[in-house]
Amino acid sequence: MVNIIFETQALSKIKYRFNTKSLTFEKARITVKEVVWRVLSYLITGIVFAVVTIFIARQLLPSPGEKRKTREIESLTLQYDLLNKKMYQVEEVLKDIEDRDDNIYRTIFEAEPVPKNIRYGVNENNKYSIFDNYDNAELLKHTSERLDKISKQLYVQTKSFDEVVKLAKSKEKLLASIPAIMPLNNKDLKHLPSGYGWRTHPIYKTQEFHPGMDFTAEQGTPIYATGDGVIETADASAQGYGNHVVIDHGFGYKTLYGHMSRVATKPGKKVKRGELIGYVGSTGLSTGPHVHYEVIKNGEKINPINFYYNDLTPQQYQTLVELSQKSTQSYD
Repeated sequence: MVNIIFETQALSKIKYRFNTKSLTFEKARITVKEVVWRVLSYLITGIVFAVVTIFIARQLLPSPGEKRKTREIESLTLQYDLLNKKMYQVEEVLKDIEDRDDNIYRTIFEAEPVPKNIRYGVNENNKYSIFDNYDNAELLKHTSERLDKISKQLYVQTKSFDEVVKLAKSKEKLLASIPAIMPLNNKDLKHLPSGYGWRTHPIYKTQEFHPGMDFTAEQGTPIYATGDGVIETADASAQGYGNHVVIDHGFGYKTLYGHMSRVATKPGKKVKRGELIGYVGSTGLSTGPHVHYEVIKNGEKINPINFYYNDLTPQQYQTLVELSQKSTQSYD
């Protein structure tokens, strides 16, 4: 008998076999073995399909954990970019404030700019070694170093502004203390000056740097303090200057008056601008009656020609500059 199996369309679940001997259709009977085999084939096919599907999905689609981590990374990246922009803005504003402080505020009050090594200092690299074991060690080190640098600059700038505030409060005292007149009455410019710079020494006839200005005058001509201050020296102890006076004006300024015939003050005394401190003479290393006058700022001798603005008009000042430059020989 040949088994020919037919499935009716109406009864698709009922199967028939054609019996060639009887030439009739008989209902097909499915054995247990066939059922088991079919179940196993369906199951194996499903498992294979599921494994392939899961494998493809894992390769192409992120898992919930990966999605969560991706969102966290994106959030952290965005926050870092915002932090980086804010740090850049703070650095730019701070740079502008530091520039104004050094070149405007501190200049107005005759204060030196804050040294760069104090403003920025040197960061200790070992300080950031605690980040070495992290995945983003370099990023953490760089960010921490920038934040520390900004913090240090802000601290230094705060201290600088505290100093500027004190200078502003003492501006009146500062203006009264800065040397601002000539050491003797010379508004008519009758006392000829020998200027600051390289000059021929009157005794040794060699080229030497003259660190002040010499004003010729008659013996006994009064010499005046050029700014408020305290008498630091009033004696003949300095070699070459003879009888001389040194006034400490504060704010880094000092003035020296040399070759006096007589000193009219004493150490420790407070003096005002224009107050008598001595008389013109020719003591010490000198070739004739005159006053040798120096302005000293923070230990450095600077040109006194820039400190006569309370005495002279612009035209008189220009004339004094020309007269001081003509002399090729100093008087001491």
